[in-house]
Amino acid sequence: MPPPLLLRCPSPPPTSVAVSHRRRWRRGRCPEPVRASWQELAGVLVFSAVPFTAVKALAGSPLGALLRRRLEDRKASAAAEADALRAAARQARSSSFWFGEARPRWLGPIPYDYPEHLAGEFPGDYGFDIAGLGRDPVAFANYFNFEILHCRWAMLAALGVVIPELLDLFGIVHFVEPVWWKVGYAKLQGDTLDYLGITGLRIAGGQGVIVIAICQALLMVGPEYARYCGIEALEPLGIYLPGDINYPGGALFDPLGLSKDPVGFEELKVKEIKNGRLAMVAWLGFYLQAAVTGKGPVQNLVEHLSDPLHNNILSSFH
Repeated sequence: MPPPLLLRCPSPPPTSVAVSHRRRWRRGRCPEPVRASWQELAGVLVFSAVPFTAVKALAGSPLGALLRRRLEDRKASAAAEADALRAAARQARSSSFWFGEARPRWLGPIPYDYPEHLAGEFPGDYGFDIAGLGRDPVAFANYFNFEILHCRWAMLAALGVVIPELLDLFGIVHFVEPVWWKVGYAKLQGDTLDYLGITGLRIAGGQGVIVIAICQALLMVGPEYARYCGIEALEPLGIYLPGDINYPGGALFDPLGLSKDPVGFEELKVKEIKNGRLAMVAWLGFYLQAAVTGKGPVQNLVEHLSDPLHNNILSSFH
């Protein structure tokens, strides 16, 4: 049986021209199939599935049974501690500047008939719900879960956008393509992607985009399944999480014990969602910058600081 086909552009003909010319040559050619061995594909796919299968195997093993018995022995006391922390958190919110009726509102001192269903019980509640999406308490809880989830992804992804450009700019690490939106295109052109620019340090970086997508799906099966099942999903492994779906807590999700200070922890919740919202707005800026200038955010910032009068949002449309 012939090996599978992965889309990849052919190498340019031997020449001494610059890399930029080589890439322009690539863009002018249609990608043609390249072959990868079944051994390479199988290794990558199996490695991606290891986390989920390892967790399932551990849960069904004698060790997993032992961990569950130990959890049952201490679950009652752990649950009592969790109830005490939740009560302390409610007390902290009642006296916090960021919660309750006295909290800041999105229009500040301007008089406005704010929705009654927004009572300041959640972090980051500024009374903004012009579409009335939060009237249903169940729907509101789901929307908050979706928002905090996307906030965290946006903050992590924003770091993934900025850090590679900075490392490449200062010559610390040289990537095949440091600009975030060009990485996928480089992969389509057949470039091999190595972690931190270290040759050979990769899992699926030498494969095609279809294989990378499959690996990503396999890697996310476990976390998404656990999120769907709730925080109880880790109890078969003997792990008890004292919090809720948004803030699970415990040694796994709160290794620094920040939740043990209820007042400080409630303020951290507000800071997290505020910075997360900024990160989501920043991503809108990343998209617009890429579409208008064709450059990364770090390069845009450097060019703007070097010549603000000629490198700005207005000059980009000329």
